[in-house]
Amino acid sequence: MAGPLTLAIDVGGSGLKATVLSPEGEMMSERERRETPYPCTPPVLLDELTTLAGTQPAYDRVSVGFPGAIRRGRVREVPAFSRHGPGQQPDPELVSQWTGFELETALEQRFGKPTRVANDADVQGCAVISGHGMELVITLGTGVGCAVFFDGMLLPHMELSHGRFGHGHSIEVACGDNERHKVGKEHWRERVMDALEALEAMVLPDHVYVGGGNAKRLDADKLGPNRTLVPNISGLLGGIALWDRSIGAQESVPTPAKS
Repeated sequence: MAGPLTLAIDVGGSGLKATVLSPEGEMMSERERRETPYPCTPPVLLDELTTLAGTQPAYDRVSVGFPGAIRRGRVREVPAFSRHGPGQQPDPELVSQWTGFELETALEQRFGKPTRVANDADVQGCAVISGHGMELVITLGTGVGCAVFFDGMLLPHMELSHGRFGHGHSIEVACGDNERHKVGKEHWRERVMDALEALEAMVLPDHVYVGGGNAKRLDADKLGPNRTLVPNISGLLGGIALWDRSIGAQESVPTPAKS
């Protein structure tokens, strides 16, 4: 098999998932899932992902989707892991531990393989966009993630879901999983539809893709024009495209792993 094998990891607020992908993006192993532990400090997450990687066959490189703002491999902000549990208030000590943490470097040292880390919505978007025009990717899970692409180019990550809208919360909170349990499915769906309109008003996208673990709770028939539901597995399958977008002309490609 020509080309490197990629260990694709999707870090979520409720679950950690991994699989190994072929150069063509086909799953070479069963997807493994572990519950996300809380409180989730950097050392705890590193240990969990090391254990998760140990369940997978040989790989040459690693891609990681992370539920927070990542800039050049460093954590800028991570709402989910700044709390002792979903729906709780941020803890100053956890915020301090995560802010500025060199996640990409730490994971590369753990795995001993070239590693790329990006926001989870960015990674999912890499797997689903068409590459034409302005495209907006929304992920609905423990919180809400956003990614924006223009003619196939991933734009710098912005936490658009932190903006406030008509329900008195940020979109991240109002459409997150904790509020879904509080207000019920129908009210939550209404909030999500309102949030999509608010985000579209800011971005003016040609198409919107809605994914994440809670996307399946929406009514696809009522989603509206130029909006598409995408499977949650895209959070893993985007791992190949993430490398395609990250590797520069002067960088070498790892030698394929021995089977």
